[in-house]
Amino acid sequence: MRRAGLAAGVVALALVGGCASLPDSSAPQAIGTIERDSAGTSVEAPAPGREPDLLLRDFFKASTDPTNQHLAARQFLTAGVSGKWDDAASTTIVDKIDVLPEQRSNERSTYTIRANKVGQLEPGGLYVAEEGSFETEVGLVKVDGEWRIDQLPAGVIMDRAEFLNSYKRKSLYFLDPSGSTVVPDPRWIAGAQDQMASQLVGLMIDGPKSALTPAVRNEFGDGVSVLGPITKADGRTAQVGVGLGGIRIDFQGLSQKNEQERGLFAAQLVWTLANADISGPYVILADGEPLDERFPNGWTTADVASTNPLATTSATVGLHALRDGSMVSVSDSGATPVEGYFGEARSLRSVGLSPNGNLVAAVSDTGKPTPEPANALMVGDYDGQAAPALEGGAITRPTWGPDNAAIWVAVNGNTVVRVLREPGTGRESVVNVDAGAVTALGTNITELRLSRDGVRAALIVDGKVYTATVVQRPNGTFELSSPRAIALGLGSPALSLDWSDGETIVVARAANDTPVVQVSVDGSRMDALPSRNLTAPVVAVDASATTEFVADSRAVFQLNNNDPAGDRYWREVPGLTGMKATPILPG
Repeated sequence: MRRAGLAAGVVALALVGGCASLPDSSAPQAIGTIERDSAGTSVEAPAPGREPDLLLRDFFKASTDPTNQHLAARQFLTAGVSGKWDDAASTTIVDKIDVLPEQRSNERSTYTIRANKVGQLEPGGLYVAEEGSFETEVGLVKVDGEWRIDQLPAGVIMDRAEFLNSYKRKSLYFLDPSGSTVVPDPRWIAGAQDQMASQLVGLMIDGPKSALTPAVRNEFGDGVSVLGPITKADGRTAQVGVGLGGIRIDFQGLSQKNEQERGLFAAQLVWTLANADISGPYVILADGEPLDERFPNGWTTADVASTNPLATTSATVGLHALRDGSMVSVSDSGATPVEGYFGEARSLRSVGLSPNGNLVAAVSDTGKPTPEPANALMVGDYDGQAAPALEGGAITRPTWGPDNAAIWVAVNGNTVVRVLREPGTGRESVVNVDAGAVTALGTNITELRLSRDGVRAALIVDGKVYTATVVQRPNGTFELSSPRAIALGLGSPALSLDWSDGETIVVARAANDTPVVQVSVDGSRMDALPSRNLTAPVVAVDASATTEFVADSRAVFQLNNNDPAGDRYWREVPGLTGMKATPILPG
């Protein structure tokens, strides 16, 4: 990706090419257990004459190849320990490995391995960000004149840089509850590109990660499996998923699906493969026949465009801003107050614009003396009047659900509510959200933003960044479940955040150097955005898949993600030049 590495104190990961190779025809298996055909098995032996500390570093490098239960790494073990080593117990990803000698004789040596822990790789290629120290002891013994490991803990230890050389982050795509869009589920996969399709399809059949399961649909469940080998569109079996030529997959277990369900099945598959750099056309068969007779020669992303995970209304609704307590519409020529309450008010503190741009929710200063509530959530039509939906001492910036009918806010730092607006009547009701799992993490929620698919929430709690899953219960109530810290090592408190896309969150932090960073939804990487032209503090951020907008101490700036890497810097937003304002995008 395009970001520069973040300064000290912040985890800055960068994807690097290079993968372990896999057989042409292996069936999908769990990450770390993929087997090569015996004829294709080729494992480099340890270099002869290596000193024990260097042999250990070679072992950690070899441990990033999961093929055949880490056969490459087992070459560094004694025969007895190789047969007993439980590589599946855990996979710990560390940084800055120190190999410290403890004891050394002619025939035996012992080393302490010390490192910074940055994450765990769980079954299915799931990355879980962690922080802390890692320490263990490893023993080596001379075998036929060469050092080999005869004492080590269960599980795999991977250096972060080597991990990134061997694994690639790819997303599986499942469906939001309404079936209107696909939702990313990032996974880390080791394997050559010609094995990527096989692994991705196998993981989709296994289903979403457990935290996401209650919030998404999966048309790959209920007995779906692959019939025969996955090939290029014309049946060739070599270099499947590499370059041009498309892909052909025959499935069984789809006979009971109707036309709509088959279309959603295709959407999941097409977006998963397309975003893994596997080119179409995507020939999808069900028991040897076309999944849909309209697409006998294959599907393209255009055929499933209605579920595009990067779709946004930002371009059609346009940029708005909060200036001097009023909402303005922004064009290249200037900023114009919108008609109605939101353009006439002078007391607005934050604004949320519905995805379709028709409705507005804003936090307004009530002007009431203490101990009366200082803020009110005002809701109304874009160019009409507004009515108070609730009051509170503190109310977070409003965020809208994808249905344009529900507004989410945190009130007084510890209560999350949904404000429902009835279409037609405009009547509003306030319903509590079960946020107990989030409030258990800290005392003060200062930011809450829903992803555009409505399946996840990003939050700032006591200055730390978390994601949670948005789950609708059978009785219609909602819960924020499975919260997880993702910006470990941020170094400074988070001030504001927003979703760039379904996999990425932009965070403004209280720092003079590198005030804006970009964090992956699984916490596997954090990248510095350019700081050129910004004057700290950066107090607000709003984002889309193509552009980030921030408000610093002087003005509103934008960063175009399509600019060349060497020419990416913050530029003042035309129409807001020299003005102190807060950017507003729909959502």
